Amino acid sequence: MLLTVTPNAAVDKTFQLERFEFNRVHRPVGFRAVAGGKGINVARVFHALGGPVVATGFLGGHTGRFIADSLEEIGIPARFVPTRGESRTCIAILDTGAHSQTEVNENGPLVSEAEVSALRRRFTALMDEGVTRVALCGSLPPGCPDTLYADLIQESRARGVVVALDAAGAALCAGVSARPNLVKCNRLELASVLPKLGETPEEIAIRAASLLGGGTEAVAVTLGQPGAVAVTPAGAWFAESPSVSFVSAVGSGDAFLAAWLFHEARGELAPALLEWGVAAGAANAEVVGAGFCLPPDIERLRVGVQSRRILLPTELSSFLEPESRPV
Repeated sequence: MLLTVTPNAAVDKTFQLERFEFNRVHRPVGFRAVAGGKGINVARVFHALGGPVVATGFLGGHTGRFIADSLEEIGIPARFVPTRGESRTCIAILDTGAHSQTEVNENGPLVSEAEVSALRRRFTALMDEGVTRVALCGSLPPGCPDTLYADLIQESRARGVVVALDAAGAALCAGVSARPNLVKCNRLELASVLPKLGETPEEIAIRAASLLGGGTEAVAVTLGQPGAVAVTPAGAWFAESPSVSFVSAVGSGDAFLAAWLFHEARGELAPALLEWGVAAGAANAEVVGAGFCLPPDIERLRVGVQSRRILLPTELSSFLEPESRPV
């Protein structure tokens, strides 16, 4: 079973406009409001693929009740910790004419030390219910210590549970030092941990390989429309994203992580995991709302995703398995 942790859950509201302009009133041609936050998006895709999943984090107020009810309605247990603050709302404005996307994301509720302690206890209790994988996802709300993910990674590793980290900023930096099994982030997020990251898949793979070891078995870096890079002790690969009828990029990285974890649980390895992730991210980009891609569409796009191996420099051989080292 997968446990997703979303400390800063949200209601995601998406407005579709034919043409967005400043200083005027708009009437959207399309609208959707759904439970959101990175871990919730991961849970929704993982559940759609057929994997058992439970979701936790913080929820508060009317917004929090909407999020919990939305998850329960589709069969995902919502085991969140209540907070006195109101859960946040995130707004995405999609300009269908310009093919642009503008986002306004609230910071989230101020959580207390007692509420953070309650989440730690809830996490431990859920780990005793048959959890085999954990996904720690998204931003931390105000009042939450930057080390929260690092602490949860250490507990997961101590129990022999596979743990994936998808975060940014200080939470990502602290979490990486705790050595999760999988570090998944986009290029901008990784650049905060690895300065001078570079732009090309080769440059990114070289820098990402330095995070391997000490328990970190894979680093996956999403690049948006171009595709994604994955580095493991078996080697490094780049997979180009297939061409799709683009609607919205919101949640594509979360769909990537869900597909990776689902197929990893089935015994698949990189580069197949990378290809499944890229296909899921592309399928998510075809629909309005994060994490609403469907398995048939992921499978359809997977056929067109082919990864290519990236040869790493000799000086990085210490991170690779013997059969993958350059001659």
